[in-house]
Amino acid sequence: MTETHTGSYDVVVIGGGAAGLSAALVLGRSRRRTLVVDAGEPRNTPAAHMQGYLTRDGMSPAEFLALGREEIARYGVDLVRDRAVDVTKGDDFAVALAGGETVHARRIVVATGLKDELPDVPGVAERFGRDVIHCPYCHGWEVRDQAFGVLATTPMSVHQALIVSQWSKDVTLFLHTVAESELTDDDLRRLAAAGVAVVPGEVAEMVVEGDRLTDVRLKDGTTHPREAVFVAPRAIPQTGLLEKLGAELQETPFGAYPVVDPTGLTTVPGVWAVGNAMGFAEQVVNAASAGYRAGAMINGDLLMADLDAAVRA
Repeated sequence: MTETHTGSYDVVVIGGGAAGLSAALVLGRSRRRTLVVDAGEPRNTPAAHMQGYLTRDGMSPAEFLALGREEIARYGVDLVRDRAVDVTKGDDFAVALAGGETVHARRIVVATGLKDELPDVPGVAERFGRDVIHCPYCHGWEVRDQAFGVLATTPMSVHQALIVSQWSKDVTLFLHTVAESELTDDDLRRLAAAGVAVVPGEVAEMVVEGDRLTDVRLKDGTTHPREAVFVAPRAIPQTGLLEKLGAELQETPFGAYPVVDPTGLTTVPGVWAVGNAMGFAEQVVNAASAGYRAGAMINGDLLMADLDAAVRA
């Protein structure tokens, strides 16, 4: 892993997760002078493993990123452990780092991801990534056939309860902050067809004994034995740098994300957004793919810009 870096690059990649490292790998192999700025805060830190990535199924996220950093270093890509706090555009892009340095680039990749804001229920944050989980495609196989709970925070939690019933036939939807009146007739019919029990009332805590989840306790004191609980974190897109650059955002049910073309190019020329920086549902494998596409497109974009400049000269 390269920790040295100096002032001017073809591309600065902001964010060292799967999307950012994948873009950097393609750019490094394309002989582009590239810097990755990595604050070291990947979204999947709480998880002991990642799933659904062919040949990497079950690998720990930390090991995956460590291997990625080793790979980009082979191609001369620089990496700095720092945080980008500002980006401005003039003749090039100037990226101000928290450590006090400013680096320059012809193109920018924003791979800053998102943060998960968890429901404020005792035990949820402490168990998150273990037996309190959010994605059945990430964790469903590992908890299959256990007693599931689903902690409802919006009416969309009904959909989550229906989906996870594919992995267990013992599913209870705890309405928590959702009123029974907010469930539609279609919701109730589908829940019944899936065999999902519906429990009204606010949840007080996750009960943990012997370092494992055992029950969900309601505020009325009743407890319900559960072995795994699914939650729906509120996604907080990390779009501050894109907003500083004037990128157009669009509202979605999961927050405001940048408007991008199929390669991740934002409405700001020369700025790409990849991974969870461009959308809520990007899994690791999708994020890596998006980084690859952006890296290849940026290399071609730089090449044509240089050739056009040579023609004009």
